[in-house]
Amino acid sequence: MFSVQDTVDSPTRIGVELIAIQRGAPLALDLRVESVSEGVLVTGTVTAPTIGECSRCLTAIEGRVRVALTELFAYPNSTTAATTEEDEVGHVVDEKIDLEQSIIDAVGLELPFSPVCRPDCAGLCPQCGVVLDTDPDHHHDQIDPRWAKLAEIVTAQSPDAADRGER
Repeated sequence: MFSVQDTVDSPTRIGVELIAIQRGAPLALDLRVESVSEGVLVTGTVTAPTIGECSRCLTAIEGRVRVALTELFAYPNSTTAATTEEDEVGHVVDEKIDLEQSIIDAVGLELPFSPVCRPDCAGLCPQCGVVLDTDPDHHHDQIDPRWAKLAEIVTAQSPDAADRGER
C-alpha cells in the first residue's frame, strides 16, 4: 500500500454543459493505492476548481468540487476480470492503471445538472431577459389573452368618454 498526493492538469473538460472542470485545471489527488487479491484498489479524493454559469440568470459562477473515489482495477487473468463486463471494472494494463474515466464519472455524478449562483436566484425575465435580482420591481403588464379584446375596447375609448359613462 502507498499514498499518492499530487496535482495534475485535467486532460480534458470534465463535467456537464453548464458547469465543469476546465481542460488544464489543476486536479488535486489524495489517493491510497493498495494491492488486493483481485487487483488494485484505489481510494481517496479528487478536488478541482469549477467554472460555469447559473442555469437561471446565466451569471458566471466559480466553485470547487471534491469527489470521493473508490475503484478496483482488476489484474489480468483474475476472477474479477473474467466475471465482469469490460466497462464494469477498470483493468491493470502493463502494470499501470488509468484513473481518467473514473474521475470523469465521479465528477459527472457530483456536479449539479442545473447549477445556480445562489439558491434563491430569481433568474431572467421571460419577456425581456432582464436579470430579476438586479431589478426586483421589474414587471410587465400582461393581459390574459381571453380578455385582450375587452382591453382593446377600453383603450379605444377616449378618457373623456369613459369619465362621462358614454359608449
